[in-house]
This record gives sequence, C-alpha cells and structure tokens, in this order.
Amino acid sequence: MGIKRGGSNLGVHRNRGGGGSRFPVLTIVLILVLSPMVFFLGRGIYSTDAIDQNDSSISISKHQELQDVDWRTKLALQHVKSLFSKEVIEVIKANTNDMGPLSLDSFRKNNFSASWKFDGQENVIDVVNVQETPKVKQDTSLDAEHTRPDDSPANLARRQLREKRREKRAADLLKQDDDVTIKLENAAIERSKSVDSAVLGKYSIWRKETDNENIDTTVRLMRDQMIMARVYVSIAFMKNKTDMAHELQTRIKESQRALGDATTDNDLNPSAPEKIKAMGQLLSKARDQLYDCKLVTGKLRAMLQSADEQVRSLKKQSTFLSQLAAKTIPNGIHCLSMRLTIEYYLLSPEKRKFPKSENLENPSLYHYALFSDNVLAASVVVNSTIKNAKEPEKHVFHLVSDKLNFGAMNMWFLLNPPGNATIHVENVDEFKWLNSSYCPVLRQLESAAMKDFYFKADHHTTLSAGSSNLKYRNPKYLSMLNHLRFYLPQVYPKLNKILFLDDDIVVQKDLTGLWKVDLHGKVNGAVETCGESFHRFDKYLNFSNPHIARNFDPNACGWAYGMNVFDLKQWKKRDITGIYHRWQNMNEDRVLWKLGTLPPGLMTFYGLTHPLDKSWHVLGLGYNPSIDKSDIENAAVVHYNGNMKPWLELAMTRYRSYWVKYIKFDHPYIKGCKISE
Repeated sequence: MGIKRGGSNLGVHRNRGGGGSRFPVLTIVLILVLSPMVFFLGRGIYSTDAIDQNDSSISISKHQELQDVDWRTKLALQHVKSLFSKEVIEVIKANTNDMGPLSLDSFRKNNFSASWKFDGQENVIDVVNVQETPKVKQDTSLDAEHTRPDDSPANLARRQLREKRREKRAADLLKQDDDVTIKLENAAIERSKSVDSAVLGKYSIWRKETDNENIDTTVRLMRDQMIMARVYVSIAFMKNKTDMAHELQTRIKESQRALGDATTDNDLNPSAPEKIKAMGQLLSKARDQLYDCKLVTGKLRAMLQSADEQVRSLKKQSTFLSQLAAKTIPNGIHCLSMRLTIEYYLLSPEKRKFPKSENLENPSLYHYALFSDNVLAASVVVNSTIKNAKEPEKHVFHLVSDKLNFGAMNMWFLLNPPGNATIHVENVDEFKWLNSSYCPVLRQLESAAMKDFYFKADHHTTLSAGSSNLKYRNPKYLSMLNHLRFYLPQVYPKLNKILFLDDDIVVQKDLTGLWKVDLHGKVNGAVETCGESFHRFDKYLNFSNPHIARNFDPNACGWAYGMNVFDLKQWKKRDITGIYHRWQNMNEDRVLWKLGTLPPGLMTFYGLTHPLDKSWHVLGLGYNPSIDKSDIENAAVVHYNGNMKPWLELAMTRYRSYWVKYIKFDHPYIKGCKISE
C-alpha cells in the first residue's frame, strides 16, 4: 500500500507518525541508492578487468572510456560512503560476495557481459557449470558465443594471438617436464643396475674400488694396528703407565714377526689372524685408558713427519746408488776388456794392423766417428750399422778409445772384422796436439779448484748427503773422449762430412741418407728434443748470467747428441772449435753451466743446427718407460741415453732386446766372461 501511494515524503510522514512498518521505506531507499552504484560499479569492474594489462596496443578511445568508468565508480563510492556507515557497507559487501554464480564477481571472472539475461533454471545451471570449469580450459576456449558485443575485429585477433601464445608456452613447459622426467628415470635405472650388481656386506656399495677385493687388506690392517700401538706406547710412558707400554711393545714385536716381509695376505704367517685379534683387544683396552685426542693427533703428526724425512733420505740414497751403478762397468765387460787387452799385446806388431787403411781419408765414403771405452757397446754400434747398411763396403768407422781400453778395442775388431767395411782404432792419449795449452778443459781439470769440485764434493761422507754431487763426479765429464767431439776437424782433417755416434745407440736402418740431407749452410744436423716446456735452453744454461742472457734465447729448442751429422767444411769456415774455447774459458768457475758437453754444444752450435726428422733418432730408452713401440721400430737409431744402459742389470727389460740381438753370445770370449742375455 505504501508503494502505490508513492512519494518519499509520504513514507517519511507515516514513519514519524509511528503507526506503520519501516521496512518498505528502507527497501525503497536502498534500491534507489544502490541501483546506480551497482550498475556503475559492475560496469567499471568488468571493463577494467576485461582489458589485458600486458597488451601495449590498446586504442585511445578505449583508454578514454576506462577513464570515464573510473570516474563514475569513484563518484558512486563517494556517495555510498557519505550515506552509510562502515558497518552497513561491510554488510552489503558480504551479501554481494555470497551471491555465488549470480554475483558480479562471477560475471567478471567468466567474461559474461552485464547485459546478459538468464531465463529460467536452465541458464542458472549453465552459469554454474562455467564457474566450475578449470581455469586452463576457460583461458583456452574462446568461441563466438563468448565474444563480447563491443569487441572490434582487431581486439579479437589480438586476443586469439595471445591465446595461441599461452598454448605454445604451456606445450613447451609440458615437453620440458617430460624430458626431465625421462632423464631422471634413466638415471634411476642406472643406479638400480649398480645396486643390483653390488656386493653386499661392504661398507659402501657406491664406491668403485669395492668392485675388486683387496689382496692386502689384512696386511694393511696389521700395519695400522702397529702404528696405533706405537702411538699408545708413547702416551703410556708419558702417563707413567709402564705396564701398558711394555704390553703394547710385546704385541708390536709379535705382529712384526707374523707380518715379516709379506706384502699380500697370501704371504702372511698362519698366526696372523690370532695376532690381529690379540692386538685389537689390547688397543681397545689402551684406548679406554690412554686416549687423548690432542695427544694422539700430535703423535700421528710427528710420525708422519718422521716418515716423510725417511722417504726423502731413502730417495737420495736410491739416486746415489743408481748413479753409482750407472757409472760402473759390469764384471763381465771388465773381464772381456782385460782378456782382449792381454791377447792384443801378445800379438806381433805387424798383426795389429787393420786392412783397407787407404779408405780412412777418402771423402767419398761414409765416415763414422765413435769415441768409447766400452768394448761391448762399441761392437753393438758397429755390428748394427753394418747389418743394416745397403753398401757395407763404403762405410768407414773411426774409433777412438783411451789407453786403458785401446788394446781391447783393437783386439775385438781384429778378431771380429765388420765384414767389408773399414775400421780404425786410435788412442786419445796419443793426440799430442790435445794438451792443456790448447784445450781449456784439460787446463781446468788440472786446477786445484776443479779437482776439489769433482773429487772431494764438499767431503760428504753419507750416501744421502753426497748424492746431489755424484753426477758432478761422473768419469765421463773428466774424460777427453767426451770432449773430443768439439775437435772433429783436427782429428779428421781430410774429411768433409762425418756422422758422430754415441756408444749407447743401436742402428736399425741404413744411414747413408743422412749424407744426402741438405743442411742449408748449417754445421750440425740433429734431432730436436724440446717439448712444450722442457729441453729448452733455460733448462741447461744460467740465464741469470748477463753473458748468457745477452746471447741466447731461453726458449730456444734444444737438440740431442748421439747421432749428429757434421759438415766439417762449414765447421772450419765458422771456427766452431774457437767458439767452443771462448765459452769454455768463460765457464772456468762453472757460472754459465754446471757440467757435461751438451750445454756448451748448444751454445757453440747456436743458430748453426739444422733440425732432422725425428724418425732418424729416438731417445729416452735409458730412462723413459713409456716410449711408443711403433716409434722405436720405425726409428733409424734408438738411443739409450740415461742411467739405465742396456749392458747394466738395471736396464729396462722391454728395451734391452733391441740391443742384445747384435751381440754374439756364442763367442768364446763372451762365454768365458759369463756375459749372457
């Protein structure tokens, strides 16, 4: 009735009269005030949320419309705040949020236009279904029915493009997830295989070293027990527990006897398990009574330092003994030399001469220079060269030895002539021109300072102390046979070219091709030995000396003696011997280099060495155990440079066969001196 009479004044007047209900009037006021607010608010929320914030291409007209809607929304909110209290606004919000699928939020979230109408229960069910559809499907399903009336073709195209991008990103993410899953599965499969094949009962089935049983596990356990027992012995004495200390010492001796020299479990004494058990029980008792973390750590550290010092000392002794062994002559070779020397001096003078002496100064033949005091080594060099030569009759060997081995060297080649080749043996002590007034090395060797350096070596009396000086006392550095290589034109004045060979080499191919190598005006043809950082000049010479620093490049490549082809014409032209003398005189106090003939050779032939192909000369068989077999077999010359010479017992077995095959072990002198393979 109040509604039909209309007018807000009448409603207010009747309320003041207090006779009627206030609910119809309040309802009218709410409808009149909230309707515009809801309309504008709903339109503002919808319009604001419908625009994609990531799209930078929104049109100017659409932007203006948004500004208008925002202004209307703000105005409506101001009116609401001015009319109602805070509690009423909260009630309105709560009622609006509780409307479920018919709320404004539902329309906004599901992209429904505010102008849609719902006719009957059927439409309500549709709205509920859309509300419950997963968000991914809502984002990816945009058809014509859901298109807003105010969409332009451009906006629709952009929206469809965004949907395609979202689908592509989602597909990429799914693919990455699949790849990661596959990798994880494969890794899990591999781990499961290793677990299945692991041996049970081991402390860690993931450790690779557990695949093989240790053959010295028990030996190591006994050694570890003895180490800990020694630690506890020391601590026991410190704490005046002498009974425990003596008991530990007794167990240590028993374990040492059971261990003996065993290195594997199979070598252990049968009583070892019993000793291990007894020692373990005693160590457990000692730990309960004596264990102190700080003391144990200190004792173990002291034992480690002591062991390290012992290892260093043993290494020095080993170096000393190996160098000593390398410089000695085996009994068999010494026997051979003595017997041959006796036989030689029993010969009449006319029987001591070699045939074909006319070839010694023929420059058209292939001449070799070999300086040695080892009869057996020299025989291998000559035999291997002749056996691999294509024209042996054109080869001439010039041997020079010292007076001690001169007779033996002559007698051997008189008894065993090198086929059709020519050979001649000379005594270096009979070179009267090679004296201290001409040769700086001889003059220096006669000085008191040099004798002290080579022979006294600071008067060291122990093996470890003298090991570093033993190399300076190598007899070859005192022998003129080693320095005679710098006087080749003086020894062989009629020759134009000569091939120099060391006595620790083996020839495996015909070497006549070396005489055909063009040295391009250089004096020395040699194989270079420098690698990435070794065998360069700075490893041999003292570059802190200004004379060395001014004249040489520290990174210049070194080369090897042992097989060198020398152009004696160029040698004389460039006065190589004079250059050698100049540097040798400057090194009287050993300030330029320490020892040997290679450093002065590098200096003398600096800039005058032509590099040969490496296949001509392979080095290292006297110290390097990892030379490739194919390199050795393809080499024209193999060189046993180093301490492990092939005639010594310490020679490497894998390389010795290349040398022994040129020895006649059935020779009566070889047999008589018990020289065997």
